[in-house]
Amino acid sequence: MIYKHLPLCELHRHLDGSIRLQTILELADEHGIPLPADTVEGLAPHVHVDESAPGLMAFIERFDHMTAVLVDADACRRVAYENVVDARNEGIDYIELRYSPWFMAESHGLHPAEVMEACADGVRAGERDTGIKANIIGILSRHYGVETCMKELNAILAHRDHIVAVDLAGDEANFPAHLFIEHFRRVRDAGLHVTIHAGEADGPESVWSAIRDLGAERIGHGFRSIEDSALVDYLARHQIGLECCPTSNLHISAVANYASHPIRQLADRGVRFCLNTDDPGISNIDIAHEYEVAAPAVGLDADQIREAQRAAIDMAFISEEERQRLRGA
Repeated sequence: MIYKHLPLCELHRHLDGSIRLQTILELADEHGIPLPADTVEGLAPHVHVDESAPGLMAFIERFDHMTAVLVDADACRRVAYENVVDARNEGIDYIELRYSPWFMAESHGLHPAEVMEACADGVRAGERDTGIKANIIGILSRHYGVETCMKELNAILAHRDHIVAVDLAGDEANFPAHLFIEHFRRVRDAGLHVTIHAGEADGPESVWSAIRDLGAERIGHGFRSIEDSALVDYLARHQIGLECCPTSNLHISAVANYASHPIRQLADRGVRFCLNTDDPGISNIDIAHEYEVAAPAVGLDADQIREAQRAAIDMAFISEEERQRLRGA
C-alpha cells in the first residue's frame, strides 16, 4: 500500500503523455480531427499500451493521438490544467510535470514559446484550484538535433520564471548527451536544475555523460547503471537519485518483466530512487499502481518502498522551506 502518513510526490511525469481519453475525443470533435474511434472504449487500444512495445521510439509513437489534438494554446492550457487536477485526484501532494514545447507544438505549427506559456498558465491555474504544488521541467527533445534543440531551449528560457529544471529526452542511443553540452551550460547559467533521461535505452556511459558533460543532478530512469559497478558506487556516494518508472520500462521492452528490473539491486547498493508513472496516459496507470503493483513485483520490500517515498521529497527541485513544509504535511 501507499504509506499515507508520508507525503506523496511524483518527479517524472510527462504532461503530454498524461492526456485524458475523453479530452482527446472532445478536442478532436471540436476541431474536426479524425480519430480511429469516437468513444473512450474504442480509442483506448490506440493510445494505451497494455503489453510490451518494441522499443522506446515505438512507445513514443503512442503520443500521436495526444499531440494531434494540441491545436492551439487553449488546448495546451486545458491539458496542463487537467494534469494537475488528475494528480490531486491520485492523492499526490507535490508533482513535477515535464514537457517538450517543440514536440507539443509540431503537429499544428504552434510556436514553442506559446506552448510553454500556455502549459505554464494551465499548471498555475491547476495549483490554485487544487491546492497542490506543481513545478515544471522543460524538455529538450534530442532527436530533433542540436540546432533545433537550441531553438527549443530559447523558448524554454524565455519562460525561465515558470520552470525549475531542464531535461533531455528522446532517442538516447542515437543522440548522446555530449552533443548538448552547450545547451546545458546555458541551463546551469540560468540557475536551473538539470535532470537527464539516461541509462534507459542506452548503457551506463550515457549516465556518466549526463553527469559529467551536462551536470545532471538526477537521472531519468538510469537503471542500466547496474552494468557498471563504479557508476553504481558513484551514484550512491554522491546521492544522485534515479527517477524510476518500472511499468514504463516494461512497456518499452527495456526490461523483460518486473522481476528482471534492476532497481532492487541498485537499492541494495545504496542508490537513491523514487517511483514515478512516466506517461500514465499511455501506460494506463496511476502513481498508486507503481507503489502497490510495480514496486513489489520488482522485488522491493516495504522498507525500500517507504524509503522511495521519502527520497522523492529529498530529490524534488524545491526549496528547503518547501521540503520541510511537505514533510510536515
